[in-house]
Order: sequence, then structure tokens, then C-alpha cells
Amino acid sequence: MTKKKSGMYKNLTNYGDSEFSIFLRKAFIKGMGYSEEMLNKPIIGITNTYSDYNPCHGNVPDLIKSVKAGILSSGAIPLEFPTISIHESFAYPTSMYLRNLMSIDTEEMMKAQPMDACVLIGGCDKTVPAQLMGAFSANIPAIQLVTGPMLTGSHRGERVGACTDCRGYWAKFRAEEIDFAEINEVNNQLVPTVGTCGVMGTASTMALITEALGMMISNGASAPAVSAERRRIAEESG
Repeated sequence: MTKKKSGMYKNLTNYGDSEFSIFLRKAFIKGMGYSEEMLNKPIIGITNTYSDYNPCHGNVPDLIKSVKAGILSSGAIPLEFPTISIHESFAYPTSMYLRNLMSIDTEEMMKAQPMDACVLIGGCDKTVPAQLMGAFSANIPAIQLVTGPMLTGSHRGERVGACTDCRGYWAKFRAEEIDFAEINEVNNQLVPTVGTCGVMGTASTMALITEALGMMISNGASAPAVSAERRRIAEESG
């Protein structure tokens, strides 16, 4: 008899024979080194939104390691899977229209693959809503883990950060108040690390709203992307 629909037994591929479906599924995943005992545990999915085009998610591989540690310590199997990754500055003609596509991607992969719950890793103002909408529609327990804000930079003794200072300094350059050499200096300092915008912008707002909604662990919104605390938040989320 096929077991109750949890773990590996959820969302079985339809071959007209459920026993064959789980037999084939286990055969393939055992090729990755899993034991029969391990495959009887609950499965927690982890969205992998890393991309070389997305510096806001540059710390995702490290966060996944910490999430997996938390999941394993709780007696479940962590299985990461890729989804669309969106960055504000790299999406033509705009990132906004890709938000719903990311939501659909997240929802469909959560529903299509076996998982009892999912850790959603995202950061920016399009990514977090997309993931939450997808998880709500998939109707699978989920928790949001944001990548966290980048550190701020320094320009001639003043703290600068993306993207509050991006337009401010660009306006000064357009007004010829600063020259080409200085605007390049600013450019080198606006994004000194990976992570989302390190100001109270839309990415930070979405993180705080998500925490307030209870879809994130307490105090999980604001730890910097490159901090040890962000890794501990990732482990706890797992």
C-alpha cells in the first residue's frame, strides 16, 4: 500500500500505478545518495533564486547551506530547487512584469514536486511578493527568508547607500555640481556588498511587512546580508 501523502509520497507522477510511481521516484533520487531510511522523512523545499544577474541574491548559496542545516537538525530532508530570479536593474524593459511570472513559477514548482513545506529565499520588492503569492496559491506551508540588506558605503566621509543616494548624486552630476571622476567614485560605493538596498526602501518595506504578517521568523527582516546573524536566521528558518 502507498503511504499517506507526505514526503516522497506527495504529488506522485501519474503512471496509472501509484506503487510504480514511488518505486521509480525513489530509484532516481537514490542516485543522489539518499538511503531508504532518509527518504521516509518529511521533505522541506528550498527555493534557490541565485543568479549571476542578481547581486541582491548573491548570498543565497550560503543561506541555503544554513537552511539545510536547520532542516536536517529537525529531522527532515532539505531539497532545493531553482526558480526565476529577478533584479531591478537587469530586467528589460522592467522587472515589474516578471513578478507574476515568478509567482506562477514558484506556485507550480511547489505544487508539482513533493514537499511538506517550503523555505522561500528572496530579497527585493518584486521577489518577496511573488514568492508569497505563489506559496499562498500553492496552499503549502511556507516561511520567507529574505537575503537581507547590503552594507552601506562611504563617499568622502559621508555614508551612502543604494538606492536613496543613486538619484541624488546622479542629479548632482547632471546639474554639473560634481564631475565624471566623482560620480564614478560614488558608483563604486553605492553597492559595497551583496544584498538588497541598505536603506528604508521598498525591499526593506516588503521584508518588514512579511515579518509583521507572521510569514517570517521574529527579527528576521533587517540583519545585513553579509552578517553571521543572517546565517543564524537562515538556520532557524530551516
